[in-house]
Amino acid sequence: MNFVTELRRHLHILALFAKNSVISQMEYRFNFITGIFVEAAFLMAKLLYAVVVYKTNVRINGLSPDTILMFMGTHLWLTGIYMGLFFNNFLRLSDHVRTGSLDLMMVKPISLQFLVSLRVIEVGMPIPNMIAGTVMIAIGWSAAGIPLTLLHVAGFVAFLLAATVLTYCIMIIPSLLSFWFVNTSAASEISYSVWDSNNMPASMYNKWIQRIGTFVVPVFLITNFAPMFVLGKLSAAELAWAALAPVVCFLLVRFLWKRALGVYSSSNL
Repeated sequence: MNFVTELRRHLHILALFAKNSVISQMEYRFNFITGIFVEAAFLMAKLLYAVVVYKTNVRINGLSPDTILMFMGTHLWLTGIYMGLFFNNFLRLSDHVRTGSLDLMMVKPISLQFLVSLRVIEVGMPIPNMIAGTVMIAIGWSAAGIPLTLLHVAGFVAFLLAATVLTYCIMIIPSLLSFWFVNTSAASEISYSVWDSNNMPASMYNKWIQRIGTFVVPVFLITNFAPMFVLGKLSAAELAWAALAPVVCFLLVRFLWKRALGVYSSSNL
């Protein structure tokens, strides 16, 4: 019962974060609109991959250009989630640690990790990615002849939710390193490169990279497993790992978070 109460409380606070973020961003509407156009420009560059895939009629491990489009659309959709929920908050975490403003947040009667991770929600920047991603997934889904069943839709959505958790866990790690190191820009750049390299099916890489990206640093689960599920290409072991990986990664991030607070100079923990 306490868990349900706390969950409802945090969801209510998350809704307040979203409301305050919208109000704040609407005060500077020009910046809001400019941000959408800038992200749309980056999106145009990403869509060149789709043009190349169709122009060359490339096939990856038996996947047609239409089905590859689903992988690319899923990547764009998760990019929108990352930009909307996490990107700005992870950037600010390093500043909070460096300037000591984290002290003020530690006295709030709410989970500090929740507050730091979701305090600012970007409304405009995710829009182009999520619209384009939805369209690409729908086109690929239809062209591949995948039945629009309740199982397929529910499974796809469940994998997107799991991918959101994994996105959070993997992409927050460079920011957590700021508790130990002053400058973590190199780690951040590596994480961005890994993220961008995940916009195509994992089967284009060799077996060792696939295994590392699936079982060690499970970045391939983020944009590959949802399309693979509806295409019927996941084994029983992969399905089990897809259910287990978000839990394992979140527990690992919780452990790292507590260790990070332990070395924070102003922390009494």
